[in-house]
Amino acid sequence: MLRIRHTDENPHEASEINVTPFIDVVLVLLVIFMVTAPLTTVNVPVDLPSSTEKPAPRPDDPVFLTVKADHNLALGEDNVAVEGLPNALQQATKGDKEQRIFLRADKTVDYGTLMSVMDKLRAAGYLKVALVNLQGQEEGQEVKSSGAMGSGAQ
Repeated sequence: MLRIRHTDENPHEASEINVTPFIDVVLVLLVIFMVTAPLTTVNVPVDLPSSTEKPAPRPDDPVFLTVKADHNLALGEDNVAVEGLPNALQQATKGDKEQRIFLRADKTVDYGTLMSVMDKLRAAGYLKVALVNLQGQEEGQEVKSSGAMGSGAQ
């Protein structure tokens, strides 16, 4: 007589992978990365070398464009509207687009405004722009203006 086997296991049943340990490891790694990520963006203090280079001499008749704290412009000592800047520069440089423009800005002027003025200079054809900085500025020291931070905005 034939016997029929009764078993609870089906030989064709697929076994399932237990993903719980995998999820545990992934969550632990996620926590580790979340804790260590801010450490990689910390500013590292760097002692930058000082320059022994003397500032470039100013031209005989420099053209200074000033961005005031209220975002108004002044070409030399005269106030200039943003719309009238190309014509005023044309007169100040006598049409010489190769002449360097010394750009000064109040320290309260935001970066976007300064870039907007530099874009206006570029659109007017003046690609040689020198940013003017203050040299020797420490408390109690006299401050003198210099064109030492010259950068050709080309």
